[in-house]
Amino acid sequence: MKMNLIPDASSLTVWRKSSYSDNGEGACVEVSDGHPAAVPVRDSKNPHGPAILFPTHHWSAFVTAVKQDELPA
Repeated sequence: MKMNLIPDASSLTVWRKSSYSDNGEGACVEVSDGHPAAVPVRDSKNPHGPAILFPTHHWSAFVTAVKQDELPA
């Protein structure tokens, strides 16, 4: 899978954070909706940093695996 980056992801204005991603230390990831054919993902502690663009079908498969507890611990 080829990874694409958005060097400064702060220009994407709508970000959301999963309630499952916070471990009490602010270690969170955020995703932005509405990007064509990809899902931007960034570190919430670095909003002006880069975002990784995941192809939509890869992101969907990852979310499904998380929900079904299929990832190794």
